[in-house]
Amino acid sequence: MKRSGPVVTLLAGLLLGLFMLSMNSTTGTKSASTAYAEESPEAATASPTPTRTTASSSPSPSRTPVPDADYAGRTTDDSASVAVTLRDGKAIAYFCDGRAKESWLKGDVEDDGTMKLTGKHGAELNGTLKEGKRISGTVDIDGGQYAFTADKAKKPSGLYRATATVRGAKVDGGWIVLPDGRQVGILTRDGESSPAPRIDPETGAVTIDGQQLTARPVTP
Repeated sequence: MKRSGPVVTLLAGLLLGLFMLSMNSTTGTKSASTAYAEESPEAATASPTPTRTTASSSPSPSRTPVPDADYAGRTTDDSASVAVTLRDGKAIAYFCDGRAKESWLKGDVEDDGTMKLTGKHGAELNGTLKEGKRISGTVDIDGGQYAFTADKAKKPSGLYRATATVRGAKVDGGWIVLPDGRQVGILTRDGESSPAPRIDPETGAVTIDGQQLTARPVTP
């Protein structure tokens, strides 16, 4: 009986060890995925889709048309006069040598002050408004090119025209009143051109073949 004591003690220890192993197998640590799910709730919840923002397009810059004004001047060779009237981004011009050569031209004015005006028989004016003070450019007419500069004009300087039927003839007159008071114009009667008589710059009154007409400022 005394020898069986250690054996019994050894068996008791083995049984205790087996019991502890059995307990660990049923109540052991949780799996890594389960623990991560419990410790990190966001792992089990789908991440929200990020909101896409669309940059608003920048507003287009507002257009600033060239100011309304009248311009009058001479060609570089001093052989003719040129007048240009600007209104609401449109332009009308008159080239006149005061004897027989003339042309009416019209077209648009770009926001940067450039313009390309056209008239009959291929006439063309290319000009640029500089600082709102003057227009410089060229006029192509009848195979010739004329450089010009037209300064800003104040009334009564500017561009005038009168059309009527006088004694059965169709009359068309154009006048440029320069800033120094000089007048250059052509009067056409049934297609025949001649120097135009002077107009009253204050009223536009002019007498043609005994009949009084009124030359009025020209606008596009």
